[in-house]
Amino acid sequence: MPSLQSPGFTPLVLSRRDFDAVLFDLDGVVTRTAEVHAAAWKRLFDAYLEAHARRTGEPFQPFTAEDYQRYVDGRPRFDGIRCFLKSRGLTLSEGALEDGPEAETVQGLGKRKNGYFLETLEQRGVTVFAHAVELLERLRAAGFRTAVVSASRNCVAVLRAAGLEHLFDARVDGVEAGKLGLPGKPAPDTFLEAGRRLGVPPERAVVLEDAQAGVQAGRRGHFGYVIGVRRAGPVGALVEAGADVEVTDLSTVQVEEGRP
Repeated sequence: MPSLQSPGFTPLVLSRRDFDAVLFDLDGVVTRTAEVHAAAWKRLFDAYLEAHARRTGEPFQPFTAEDYQRYVDGRPRFDGIRCFLKSRGLTLSEGALEDGPEAETVQGLGKRKNGYFLETLEQRGVTVFAHAVELLERLRAAGFRTAVVSASRNCVAVLRAAGLEHLFDARVDGVEAGKLGLPGKPAPDTFLEAGRRLGVPPERAVVLEDAQAGVQAGRRGHFGYVIGVRRAGPVGALVEAGADVEVTDLSTVQVEEGRP
């Protein structure tokens, strides 16, 4: 299994001879907000599943870390709800855009989850992965263009809170995808849009992703290189999903100085 931590593995060096841009997922790659998202999803689904178990008499089976990684992580919020419920043989009415967080609909659950996320974010603040920020700075110093590609509709708020806006030349997030009608990851459309905004074709761009859905999007978009950033989950899962290599620490990714 390719890993930058494997003995004898040639360190990965990103060079302007090979690539012109690097596209970063946000939650779990640059910021530690993936942990906040995971906690919000568990709070949402455990409460919903407990209520469902009481209504039906079926046993309560809690939302797990594996559920998060397989059905929710990296996907747009409402897609994650549909995908997880389907995995449990459950369906909900889509509801309407004006549904409040108390509504037992896909729209309602989505708003409830977002409320949990923002509540925790306000309490904890935003922390970053220092090596990811260092990599961004090294890439930009070497002449790479950079973009953030996130399923989150809170991307701007997180970037501002973390003071990271200046490190990206383009942003394609859940809000932008909604405006353009782009399907979310694992479809490659948001990454392709980021490349278009940077003026860089897919084969000249690198994707960094911590979610299986995001890795699949990078592979389906035929990007030049897909780096899986494993913050959790089994070793090799991101490679199996389509990453060219899997790393646990972005300090192992080197950047060649100079321009082509």
